[in-house]
Order: sequence, then C-alpha cells, then structure tokens
Amino acid sequence: MKTANKFIFTLALVFSIAALAGCSKSTADKPADAPEPPSKPGVTMDAETQERIGLKTETPAPMQWQPQIRVVGRVADPLMFTAAATDYETTRAAVEASRSELERTQKLAGENNVSPRALETVQAAAAHDLLAFKSARAKFTGEWGVHMAAQTNLTAFAEKLQADDISLVRLSLPVGTFPHPLPPTAAVYFFNDETTSIAADFADDLGIDPATQVQTLLFSVNKKLPPSAAVTGFLKTSGATVSGVVVPASAILRHEGKGWAYVQTATNQFERVEIPLDRLVENGWFVSENLSATNRVVVRGAQTVLSAELSGGGFNTGARD
Repeated sequence: MKTANKFIFTLALVFSIAALAGCSKSTADKPADAPEPPSKPGVTMDAETQERIGLKTETPAPMQWQPQIRVVGRVADPLMFTAAATDYETTRAAVEASRSELERTQKLAGENNVSPRALETVQAAAAHDLLAFKSARAKFTGEWGVHMAAQTNLTAFAEKLQADDISLVRLSLPVGTFPHPLPPTAAVYFFNDETTSIAADFADDLGIDPATQVQTLLFSVNKKLPPSAAVTGFLKTSGATVSGVVVPASAILRHEGKGWAYVQTATNQFERVEIPLDRLVENGWFVSENLSATNRVVVRGAQTVLSAELSGGGFNTGARD
C-alpha cells in the first residue's frame, strides 16, 4: 500500500514539474512587459459627430506626374535691376560717344586739321571708355544674363519692370545639379501659399557660382510679385512620368514634422496616412504610393479628427506615429 502511494505521489510530482516548465517556457517566449505590435494611427468617429464638425471627404484626382527638380529662389528687386541697367547703359553711351569722337578726330588728323597730341588724348579717352564698358557688361551679364545684356534699350525694360505686371525670379538649383537641356518653364510658389502656382518662362542662364557650384536660372513672370519675396520653384525634367493621385492641400496636416491625411476606411473609421511633401503640384501634393483614386480622404475637418485621435478618442489609442 505504501509502495502504491509512493508511486502515485512521484507521478503527480513529475506532472507538476512538467506543467511548471511549460508555463515558464510560455512566459519566457512572451515577457509580461513586451509591447504590443504598433497599429496604424487613426480614430473612430460616429456619423453624428461627423455631421456636427462638418466633416467632408472626397476622392483624390488621378494624375500623371513628370519628375521635377525642387529649387528655391527670390523675386528680383526692380530697383536693383534699374540701378544695374543705368550703370550699364551709361557706360554704353559713353563708349559710343568716345568712338564717334575718335572717328571724327582721326578724320581731321588725316586732313592735318588736328594736332597729334589731341588725337592721342581722344584715343586714350576712347580706350578708357571701352574698358569701362567691357567691365560693366561683364558685371551686368553675371547678374542678369547674356540675353538681357544684349538688349539695346534696358532703360525701357527697367521702366516696364517697375510699372507693368511683370517680374523676374532667380531660381537656384541644388548643389551639383546641372539640367540639360535647360527647362523652358517653371512653376513658382510663394513659401506661404502651397495652393497656387505661378507660371514662369525661362529668361536666361546666370551661370555657375565657382565657390558653391550652384547654378542659377532667371525666369520671367507675367505678374507683379513682391520684390525680394522668397519662392519655391519646380523645374520639369526629362524623366519618365509616374502615375498617382493629387491629395488636396486642404487635406494635408502637419504633425511632428511630417505631412498626413486621413483616409476613410469604414463608415466611422479614419486612418492617418503619411503624405510625402516633396511633390508639390497645382492645388495639392502628388502621391504615388499608399493612396489611389478609390480612396476617400478628409478635406474638411481633418484638424478636428487629429485632435480627437491625439486626445485618446481613437479606435487604436495605443498607436504611435
């Protein structure tokens, strides 16, 4: 009897040890403090709340996007152009006058009607004026381009630049970027306005700065722009087109240094999707991944949706950006 009881006790002890070992292994496989896998950021919002905040969604428009180069620049100051043009035109007028005087004096010298010393004086003045003109032309060309320097009446253009609806914009390419051929047009945006582009036509290549290796291009705009205003420009390249959609500017939110938009995934559910802000287009941002023309994005009330999510009212409050 004692032997049987001893056998039963031993068997029970073996099973207990095995069970404890299994529990220990299970616990070791998944620590108690192991974080849950991150879920996608989003929020649940019932129909009544959506109506109250005036929430509106729409499908993003499909688009074929041509690869572009993003550049920065400034609107040229008409007064600076006028000052440069005045200096240049003054030296041009001086060299033309001295050339005419030299031709007249040389003719008189051939007729023995002027002294050699007077001829030398006129020759020296003509040479001085020519050097001054070449220096002024090189300076003006470096600042405003070869085509502008070739104009015969810069004073009239300077007056037009100040009075009419026309502006000049300098756009500086990224370091080491030298597009070929040069883009005939550009889309220009003010830094504080990402919804409306301004069409710009190529005016001239201002060359490459030898110190910074930055190439600057000059564009003309048929619109009066604030002098020295900072702008962003986009220059189309010859790369292959990319298919995608345009997310309206009204749908874009800024949060933690990134761009986001809310996509409606169910009647009352909205998922926050990151939107790269490197492809600015007319009325929004071009996206080639994560969204399609079948999605519906929040275009009104998005900020309220973000506030609801960040306050913990979402269906996955444990989400992380």
